Order: sequence, then C-alpha cells, then structure tokens
Amino acid sequence: MTGTHTDELLDNPVWAALTGPHRGIAEIHGRAARYQPDVAPFTCVSSDDDPDVWDDLAALVGPGAVVAVTGTAEPLPRGWTVDADIAGVQMIDVEVDAADDPEAVRLTASDLPEMVSLIARTQPGPFLPRTVELGTYLGLRRDGALVAMAGERVHPPGWTEISAVCTAPEVRGQGLATRLVQAVAAGIRARGERPFLHAAASNTTAIRLYESIGFTLRRHTTFRAVRVPDRLPADRRSTV
Repeated sequence: MTGTHTDELLDNPVWAALTGPHRGIAEIHGRAARYQPDVAPFTCVSSDDDPDVWDDLAALVGPGAVVAVTGTAEPLPRGWTVDADIAGVQMIDVEVDAADDPEAVRLTASDLPEMVSLIARTQPGPFLPRTVELGTYLGLRRDGALVAMAGERVHPPGWTEISAVCTAPEVRGQGLATRLVQAVAAGIRARGERPFLHAAASNTTAIRLYESIGFTLRRHTTFRAVRVPDRLPADRRSTV
C-alpha cells in the first residue's frame, strides 16, 4: 500500500483531515477548525498546549456554542465547561479481512431519506444532511428497503475512518454489519489507505465485531462536548 500511514495523525484525526483531504468542506480560523455544520458536528484545535487556540475556536463557533471537540485534554481554559464526556476507543486496521460485497450498493444523496430513517432507528452516531459527502457509503437492502449501511467519515492523510455502521433490528444477527465493514475497508485499501474507526467503550458488541475481523485497539479516547463561554475573560481575549 502507498500513502501516509503515520499513526501520530490519529492523535488528532479531525485536524489532520480538515487541514488535508477534507479542506474543501472545512471552516478554519487560526488554529481551530470544524466541518461545515451540515456535514459533520466535529470541531478541533491544532494542539491544546497553546491556550490561544481556544480564542480561535471561540471566534470560529461563537459564544455559548456547544461543540464536539477532538484533540483536547484537561484542563480546559477558564470559563469553558464540559457538557458531555463519553469514553471511547480508537481502533486501527492491522489484519482486517477486507472484501468486496457483490450485494452492497453505493448510497448517494438520493438515498438520504432512507439513510436518515435507518440512523434514527439504530443511533450509530451523528449523521447530518451532507454527511454522505464525506466518502463512500454502502448499503444492503431486503425487499427493496435499506436495512444496513456503513461508510467513510474523517479522512486524515493515508487513513479513512469507517463510520455509521448500523443494522435494522429485524435483520440483526445475519452478519450484515460485518460484510459492510469489510466492503468499506476493501475500498479504503484499494486507494492505498488504511481504515480506522471509533466506538463507545461501552459498546462491547461492536468492539468484539471489529476485533473479529482484524481491527485492534490503538488507544482509549474521550468523545467530548464543550460549551464556549458567553464571554471570554479579559485575560483570555485574543489580541490578534
């Protein structure tokens, strides 16, 4: 395989994606970035060891906003608060059994109503009106109805995240999610890239599935939502 596969990029994958392959759907202010709001809800800072990045993020999203932030650690600057924390895991392809699936169909914007309906029933994570633009989405149908899907999301150089893995309750236990993850992984591999993914640490069923097809734990992480102060303290206002 070719491409940039440096694991360090996955320490802050949203920043690597928004300043790289996904630059065309990014909004960037100084050292803070986010996806266009109807594409994905993720924001990030380049590095949280510089306190001024938080001024850039506040200017980007606006006072009082609650945003999903990656690439951050404790402590937050004075006035910022954590709105939600969910323990998670990040897993990477080591020996994934990637394989095309002849039954899988490519999903496009025309399939969006069905995709949104399936997401609402299964709750695999955020999915917005333009999320489908982030990469390839594949689905499986039964009697014409979309019953399972998986696709691509964050795209650091040399890597692509597999996301939105979901199966309708009435067809679970048939291996459909496994087939779709393998098919999406095959497409990523065909581009000379490596797949990775995230899961809630509590979702042991999904983690076992991913381990069974060759993903391995890279690190524990936290899915965090933070609230921007309504006003920055005087000593935290940017002078730029």
